[in-house]
Amino acid sequence: MRLHEKISYFRNIKGLTQDQMAQKLNMSESGYAKIERGETNLLNPRLKKIAEALEIKEDDLNSFNEKSICVVSGDHSLQIIQNDYVNLTMELNQEIEKYKFMVEQKDKEITYLKEIIELMKKNI
Repeated sequence: MRLHEKISYFRNIKGLTQDQMAQKLNMSESGYAKIERGETNLLNPRLKKIAEALEIKEDDLNSFNEKSICVVSGDHSLQIIQNDYVNLTMELNQEIEKYKFMVEQKDKEITYLKEIIELMKKNI
């Protein structure tokens, strides 16, 4: 999700129109609409004002992605939670695969050692 799409997303969640956002930012509605269409490069001061108008942290606006959870309360207040469960699940699956490989190697080693023992018994 690109920044201008995130801005539109949060504006809609807050129940604000583009005109209301433009008023909060002291700009024209057409100027604000250009922001949501991605036709305007956003400098930090403008981005900060947008985040303030949406009542969220600028970092949340930048970091919001498919791993984020947006919790909306009845008064349209937002809470953004970075969901690291996806990363954690991937890391755990990698660890599981590593341990499965180690168990397979251990089983092969045990089989090999049993074969050696049987050969030694025959030679005694």
